[in-house]
Amino acid sequence: MTGPGTYLRIPLPDGSYGYGRELTEPYTGFYDYRTTEPTGDLDALDATKFLFVQSVRVRPGDQWEEIGRRPLEGEAARPVVRFVQSAGDFRECVIYDSEGLERPATPEECVGLERAAVWDARHIGGRLLDTFLGLPNEDELNARVRLE
Repeated sequence: MTGPGTYLRIPLPDGSYGYGRELTEPYTGFYDYRTTEPTGDLDALDATKFLFVQSVRVRPGDQWEEIGRRPLEGEAARPVVRFVQSAGDFRECVIYDSEGLERPATPEECVGLERAAVWDARHIGGRLLDTFLGLPNEDELNARVRLE
């Protein structure tokens, strides 16, 4: 991956395409935008919200294609907020952001936030496709905050 502001075309398991954008290291935002044919319409992507933002490990052969680059602004320039949860005591959580702010939190405060994790590119493709098809994604469900 090449740096903040880079737009990405992501082949999905069914042959369609999802799209993302590199944000501040190490995060990538994934758009609510899917096509059956490849496109490079950056204006259409800029008009679309992110479904989610995640840290991703892209490896050679993952076939994510760079389709353009623009400076980050708006939603793409906001700090990325995450949570971590203790494996020993589910009630111990911390919310932090990509600018270095952090604070203790309850599990309830973490609902709707992404867990701090690094996903493989293939899992991102599966999550995008499941989301577009209205299906639950096992990886995303397992990453949610535990409330008990």
